[in-house]
Amino acid sequence: MQNISVSQSFDKRKQNSDIPLIDVRTPAEYGSIHANGAVNHPMESLEIDEIPFSKEQEIHLICQSGGRSMKVSQKLEAAGFTNIVNIEGGTSAWHAAGLPVVEGKKVMSLERQVRIAAGSLVVIGVAVGQFVHPGGFALSAFIGAGLVFAGVTDTCGMGMMIAKMPWNRA
Repeated sequence: MQNISVSQSFDKRKQNSDIPLIDVRTPAEYGSIHANGAVNHPMESLEIDEIPFSKEQEIHLICQSGGRSMKVSQKLEAAGFTNIVNIEGGTSAWHAAGLPVVEGKKVMSLERQVRIAAGSLVVIGVAVGQFVHPGGFALSAFIGAGLVFAGVTDTCGMGMMIAKMPWNRA
């Protein structure tokens, strides 16, 4: 697997239109804005055996900022794909570089949804613990432990659950 910049990906794909650009964000994020020519295959529902490309073909992967596409790159590499390219900076960098994008209805990013949900649950847990029953503090502790786990392992269970919500679907 290799990492390349958005401009390098754009140039390579301009020279060879057979190189697929796979956007691994949720359908809602993809519908909001995506690199021109990108095809959506969400990370949460990506089935390796359903990928319509050969294991030797060069495949460019993109997400919002590079984290999810890196995870999918590693997953594909472990499955035997030999020419996977992760686009550093993701769609944010693609758009900032002035490269062509397709814009649709604006939606809230998955990362922002996770921050709102986690913060809300912590506040609810503290309020319940303070005014209803001390056991409410356990909710805040659980969310805090989940955030630590997400940071250490670079996986986010809450993000995976939120990605499956109806408003994040196509």
